[in-house]
Amino acid sequence: MAGKKVVGVLALQGAFREHIKALEMLGIQSKLIKNNKDLEGIDGIILPGGESTSMGKMLMDFNMLGILADKITNGLPAWGTCAGMILLAKKINGDDNAHLKVMDIDVERNAYGRQIDSFVTNKIIPKISSTELPLVFIRAPYINNVGIGVEVLCKIDGNVVAAKEENMLATSFHPELTEDLTFHRYFIDMIYS
Repeated sequence: MAGKKVVGVLALQGAFREHIKALEMLGIQSKLIKNNKDLEGIDGIILPGGESTSMGKMLMDFNMLGILADKITNGLPAWGTCAGMILLAKKINGDDNAHLKVMDIDVERNAYGRQIDSFVTNKIIPKISSTELPLVFIRAPYINNVGIGVEVLCKIDGNVVAAKEENMLATSFHPELTEDLTFHRYFIDMIYS
């Protein structure tokens, strides 16, 4: 990999520390993103799991929403996990207020129920790995519909739970809450490609 890349992790709320730890384990330089100034000098951004409504409101309150959306639209690699997937989506089912509106997906918020309905499953995702990966779902969304340019990477019980569109990756599940670094490596490869 030529040149050292810096991956930003949105740090307004949610599981940002776990993503930072995963990046450190891969030897990737990371940066906490808390304001517009922090968005400068990054080569990719991870939008973590957490509360999408809270994160969306903070992005708006801190005047980051439009600037971040423009950066992603102009090619900044972005990966949204769980709530981060909701932030990326152009449409949220039953809600007229989508956030960044950059990825051509329609998501169903809390599609898998409440916290008590959380689960872990293992699945081979051929585009990502030839071995089973642990997939952690916590009050997770899934994708109802994808646009023409969106590649479906994984389905669970017929529901789309991982997808890619150009420079954007979205997962319903939380790779950062496992010891497996496969998805983080995949995103780093997206940044370097």
